[in-house]
Amino acid sequence: MTVHFIGAGPGAADLITVRGQRLIAASPVCLYAGSLVPPELLEFGPPGARRIDTSALTLDEIIAELVSATAAGQDVARLHSGDPSVFSAIAEQMRRLDAAGVPYDVTPGVPAFAAAAASLGRELTVPGVAQTVILTRTAERATAMPAGEDLATLAASRSTMVLHLAVQRIEAVVAELLPAYGPDCPVAVVAKASRPDEQILRAPLAEIAAAVKEAGIRRTAVIVVGPALTAAHFPDSHLYSADRCREPGRS
Repeated sequence: MTVHFIGAGPGAADLITVRGQRLIAASPVCLYAGSLVPPELLEFGPPGARRIDTSALTLDEIIAELVSATAAGQDVARLHSGDPSVFSAIAEQMRRLDAAGVPYDVTPGVPAFAAAAASLGRELTVPGVAQTVILTRTAERATAMPAGEDLATLAASRSTMVLHLAVQRIEAVVAELLPAYGPDCPVAVVAKASRPDEQILRAPLAEIAAAVKEAGIRRTAVIVVGPALTAAHFPDSHLYSADRCREPGRS
């Protein structure tokens, strides 16, 4: 029996992958974070499936449920919001399952930053403007950041930066980013990306904190920073250029 870690997407139920939906339908046990995973996804489960909301459980309690289910011969759908590869807390779960000898696999999902970019109608890597995207967060009320990953250091590249779990301390974020990006750098805050109650704010870096406070956004939001958000004058990419060699075997 297998524990299936499944990226449940950013919030819209129809952004689950086909593979993820099939695994939910085949798993008699489903663990999910009730505050983040859309309840419609649970309806894909088989009749009589056991559904466990993990939002109030500790890591030990979650692992106990996973181990117990697989010991009873049941596959488990373990739903995580967004994509499991970033800020999902699956690493410690996989470490515990390795120790317990429980097999698992991972199905990717649509990450929040991709849903935010789609809602904004922007590409985060614009030719000649930004070709690097930094995904990061802040340390307030969370695990401490590793040395060298403070915002001031990361901002020095002026790459497109996407901050998760940081909107509650937007004033401090702005203060740390201003020296590198400057007060006029475009910023977007997307709350509840892809959901019916999605909110989008756009403002220069120097003004975004006031806009967030006025809108009352305090959670479930990503902050996107960088000139790619408003870039209009940039070269076409080499990919579709008429100058690009299109002979077989050459690029």
